[in-house]
This record gives sequence, C-alpha cells and structure tokens, in this order.
Amino acid sequence: MDYPNDQRPGAPVRAGIPEHGRIPKYYAVKAEIAALLDELGEGEPLPPERDLALRYEVSRETLRQALRELLLEGRLRRHGRGTVVAGPKLEQPLSLASYTEGVRRQGRRPGRSLIGLDRFPCPPAIAAEIGAETGEPVWHMERVLLADDERVGLESTYVRVARVPHLDTEFDPDSSFYAYLGDKLGLFFGDADERLETVLATPREALLIGTPPALPMLLIHRASRDTEGRPLERVRSLYRGDRFSFSAHLSRAAT
Repeated sequence: MDYPNDQRPGAPVRAGIPEHGRIPKYYAVKAEIAALLDELGEGEPLPPERDLALRYEVSRETLRQALRELLLEGRLRRHGRGTVVAGPKLEQPLSLASYTEGVRRQGRRPGRSLIGLDRFPCPPAIAAEIGAETGEPVWHMERVLLADDERVGLESTYVRVARVPHLDTEFDPDSSFYAYLGDKLGLFFGDADERLETVLATPREALLIGTPPALPMLLIHRASRDTEGRPLERVRSLYRGDRFSFSAHLSRAAT
C-alpha cells in the first residue's frame, strides 16, 4: 500500500479514501471543510451554509451531512445561532487521578454543578460493589461536570453513609470528592476496576449536559477500593464524545 508523504500518526490511513478512489461526495466536502477549520482556528465562526455550498459546488443537504459529522467528531460546536471552530478535546487519563486534576493539567478550569445528593437504603445490585449490606444507608451524588463553565459530562457516585457520614454538610459539591476523602477523612484510593463503552445519552442526561440525544457519549463505570482493599465507591461517569478523549499508559505485565 502506498502511503502519502504527509500521513500523520493516528490519522486514518490514506485519509480514509478507499484504494479504488471512490468516496461519497459529502466525505470529500468534509475533508475540505476540515482543512478550512485548521486555517480559521479555535472560536472562529464558520462561513454561512449558502457560501460553503457554493464554494464546494454541492447541495445544501450534502454540505449539512458533512457538517453533522464534524459536529459529532468535535471539530465544530454550536455557538448561539451559529457554528464555530471547536478547540482540542479534553484528554482525561484512565487512572486514579480525579477529574479535577485531569482538567487542570490542560489549563482549563474544572467545576461541577450539583443535581442532587440523596440518602436511601442500598439496593442489592449496588451493595456488593461498595461493600455495603443490602438496606443500609448509602449516598447517591449526581453532578454535571464543567470545564471553563462548559457542560461536558455527568457523574453519578454511590458511597456508604458509614464511610462518609457528613457528606451532606461538610462537602462542597463544586470541589473534588477525592480531595475531600483524602484531606478530611484520610481515605485514599488504592485501585479500581473500570469499564469504558460508547452509548447515547438518555433524554434526561442530554438535557442536563445540554447536548442532542443523538450525540455519542463515552461512559465509564468505576468500582474503587481504598489502600486497604476495601470497596469505597461506585461511579458512573458520562462524557461528551465530541469534547473528550482518554489516554492510558500501558506496560508489559510480568510473566
């Protein structure tokens, strides 16, 4: 296979063009617009659809298909009644570092908006993952994740009341839960099991995050344990697929 001289690591091979060279018209327009976005830079408005359709000599529907894909990929974002060039995705490490730490490392301002903090009897499905007895009190905390005041995700945390008895009075929901556990209670994370999948947001989730229901989401399930190996929390974190990517450092396991 012949590779172009400008083939970039991580980019689709041959820019996604099949060997036979035939590609859908919308995809060719999408590639042209992607190059235009690189020239415009972050935050710059996209020219009107009518102008773009004339420039690339395609129908408005063909143009819109190209724009829809660029929106889903996070290259564009809606701003008011228009469309602007989006910035780079937030890169979150798959590690025991908190969301707050990950966002701050990229020069962004992390935040959270509390949706609800409820106390209820632990159901059997959650009990095993947080080391609780069925029916004992547990906290459920739900927060919208923010980066520079932009809504980028939704986090749902379950933890035993016995381990965090004063969560409703001592904890600032806009701050890092991990920092609170360590600084206030002396509870530190030792290890966790995580599972990542792609999903579509429910109507409620899309409303809270402020996205269309059809936007792909990255969903992470995490069951964490403390440094003594005792279950600590169960978290369901939903991230916007157009605003987030995830990274991990891998090493060869000992044999």
